[in-house]
Amino acid sequence: MRILHTMIRVGDLDKSIKFYVDVLGMKLIRKHDYESGRFTLAFVGYGEEKNSTVIELTHNWDIKEYNLGNGFGHLAIAVDDVYAACDKIRAAGGKITREPGPMKHGSTILAFVEDPDGYKIELLEDRHNQ
Repeated sequence: MRILHTMIRVGDLDKSIKFYVDVLGMKLIRKHDYESGRFTLAFVGYGEEKNSTVIELTHNWDIKEYNLGNGFGHLAIAVDDVYAACDKIRAAGGKITREPGPMKHGSTILAFVEDPDGYKIELLEDRHNQ
């Protein structure tokens, strides 16, 4: 077994795709409109679905904004260098909500970014590649 994807609902699909592709460097893997259901699914990620976990962006055509609630925490992305990743994200117009630095009460280097719908994305130095 493996995790296939995480689904999040987005208010403006084009804006969300642009963020995940242009700001975070993912690829748009596939996108399909379901006219009878009035929704579109777009899948983005760093690799193909057959061997990578991806994000499913669900856009319900008649809903422009969601209340994020307090149950969802964040998505996490491993990066080689959190400081460099934040510089790149900032230069591409992304919003850094927690500047890079050590985790409180720990030594892990991390930062947080926010997508156009307000979802938090944690950037963590990839300790598996060291």
